[in-house]
Amino acid sequence: MRRFPRTHHGSILSGAAATAILSFASNVHAADEFMSKAQAVVAAAVKPSPAWDGPTAGPKAEPSKTVIYVASDLRNGGVLGVSDGVTEAARAIGWKLRILDGQGSVSGRTAAMNQALALNPSGIILGGFDPTEQAAVIRKAAGLKVFVVGWHAGPKAGPDPSTGLFTNVSTDPLQVARVAADYAVVKSNGTAGVVVFTDSLYKVAVAKSTAMADVIRQCKGCALLAVEDTPLAETSARVPQLSTSLLQRFGTRWSYSLGINDLYFDFMGPALASTGEKPSGPPVNLSAGDGSESAYQRIRGNRYQAGTIPEPLLLHGWQLVDELNRAFSGAAPSGYSTPVHLVTPENIASDVGSNNVYDPANHYRDAYRRIWGK
Repeated sequence: MRRFPRTHHGSILSGAAATAILSFASNVHAADEFMSKAQAVVAAAVKPSPAWDGPTAGPKAEPSKTVIYVASDLRNGGVLGVSDGVTEAARAIGWKLRILDGQGSVSGRTAAMNQALALNPSGIILGGFDPTEQAAVIRKAAGLKVFVVGWHAGPKAGPDPSTGLFTNVSTDPLQVARVAADYAVVKSNGTAGVVVFTDSLYKVAVAKSTAMADVIRQCKGCALLAVEDTPLAETSARVPQLSTSLLQRFGTRWSYSLGINDLYFDFMGPALASTGEKPSGPPVNLSAGDGSESAYQRIRGNRYQAGTIPEPLLLHGWQLVDELNRAFSGAAPSGYSTPVHLVTPENIASDVGSNNVYDPANHYRDAYRRIWGK
């Protein structure tokens, strides 16, 4: 026999009332569980870097290789930082390196890719753009037995035979996105009114913004106000006016911003300041992005950005070289994906050096040199 809850006076509630109470209790439990999980994720993400958890074995250095790094846009701090790591690692392993700049356009990247192939390299690194954009050139590279690896060159880390990538090096972009969104949920105590900024030109950007939006939708007390598709290459022209427009549309409901990259916040601060918004927010700005120098400066001062999830750019440069060495040797990709780390005003002093670079103190350079026999 079905039993209904009693009131504190002892009378039995109606079926509808009992169902409503049980449903409410279930929702409260689910909300508490969601918040507890978000708090645990954020607590793990703000901790200092763990010990090296990447590869410790692999092929020795292949000699006399020439590698081309094709950058999506060297004005992007993340893309530039990875090029610095590749430069370090290429020198350590004893290879020749050439860096070509796609200059932030499809035509520029196509020209750079064709130039790269003309240089007859052993391998090409895609620095921050989707391989499907350059599918024809990558097919040509495969025919010439030129190995191609990518950094942020797709919506997931690891091998991608469908696009011709031996492997894609990245912190798991979906995990990065969820951590950024969880931080907004936790910091707002489950009340965030969120605008998400993305760029549909890049599959990885869409995957990240979709993941962030999904987290916010799961938060019962939060509101997903808008998902703004704004090209990264046009942020300087678009974001100031867009920021003013969002303030007019949403007012104080807009309490958090989630960007797929730090670049949006390079140009949002002045617009917010001109309307009298406090540097510390709202809106509180968080990036599931690369960790740029300008972002670190804003976070240090808690001025129009409260957090970023940086890629360990130099480490990724070393990993890209190691992955190419595995390809040249006929070995499988390492399968390594770096842990997600969240930089905030509370931990930036210990996590980011005076050179404004997040470079984990886990001795990854020594680990790769040992693998290569260097």
